[in-house]
Amino acid sequence: MENRTSVHPPIGRPGAARRVPVSVTAEGLVKTSFLQPGHTLPLVLEPRDEKLDIVSWASGCRDYVETQLLKYGGILFRNFGIQSPDRFEAFAKAISSDLLEYRERSSPRSRVSGNVYTSTDYPASQSIFLHNENSYQQRFNMKVFFYCAQPAQQGGATPIADCRKIFARISPAVRERFVERQWMYVRNYGEGFGLPWQTVFQTTDKAVVEEHCRRHGIQFEWKDGDRLRTRAVLSAVSRHPKTGEAVWFNHATFFHVTSLEPWLRDALLAEFERADELPTNTFYGDGTPIEPEVLDELRAAYRAEEISFPWQQGDVLLLDNMLAAHGREPYVGERKILVGLAEPFDRKDLV
Repeated sequence: MENRTSVHPPIGRPGAARRVPVSVTAEGLVKTSFLQPGHTLPLVLEPRDEKLDIVSWASGCRDYVETQLLKYGGILFRNFGIQSPDRFEAFAKAISSDLLEYRERSSPRSRVSGNVYTSTDYPASQSIFLHNENSYQQRFNMKVFFYCAQPAQQGGATPIADCRKIFARISPAVRERFVERQWMYVRNYGEGFGLPWQTVFQTTDKAVVEEHCRRHGIQFEWKDGDRLRTRAVLSAVSRHPKTGEAVWFNHATFFHVTSLEPWLRDALLAEFERADELPTNTFYGDGTPIEPEVLDELRAAYRAEEISFPWQQGDVLLLDNMLAAHGREPYVGERKILVGLAEPFDRKDLV
């Protein structure tokens, strides 16, 4: 198997990132490798024959893909000739049957076709901290697909991290604190920052919003001027329903105001007097503040496990949403990464 050299080394790790040959799969139609020595996230799959139809192959190899995904947490499908959003959607459906609508939204996205969306439409200069998609929701997606329609001229990687290893890096005392107290997510809509509740819930009917909140264990409060505040208390640590492994699975770090870039954090803190009036913020489940040193430890755990690689046009990255977190690096030039969510799962079925 040939060796290749990627353009950039992984974040925080010196030296060139080179492809490490591993094996040829039992199916004999794809070859496997890793991007970086000593790191098994993501597993890389490439066709042994450039004429291989990836959609047909995926339809017949679902069990194989699932086995590898549960083992490694993420799979990068490279050089399969996926050249359009429609082809990407067909491939995703071959693995997961259908894609989900983006509900209870927390970031701006645009629908491309069907249930394929743009990745978060934030300014190119901003980074996005590592997180698990929709882990602030009662009902979330078990799989997330990313498709590189156009890589950025510079930067724009989608860093990923193994949530099993993040969990292991967090001190037992901090883990136990979150197991006992859980975490609370407070969100204020219609304050001039973030998305309005009409966009988040995809409705202008307050009764529909209230029913959604009741059904998903979200406390809600209507304020003056058609504004809304919600609170939800969720688990921070869960066991993966298929592997039984403990994972750090929550938005407690991502949504905390101190995880924002300094200029944005300072602007919000200057605008809002109380911590629960911010557009988004997090607390322990009993509403008490999360200590600064704990948040520093959590951010350090994510960053220590962060793996980054440059996108290539046509790449598809499939993540098990509970086993792998993802983020975004700033970039220069045009960048188009599309997203598909799949396989809904309810938190009440987690242990």
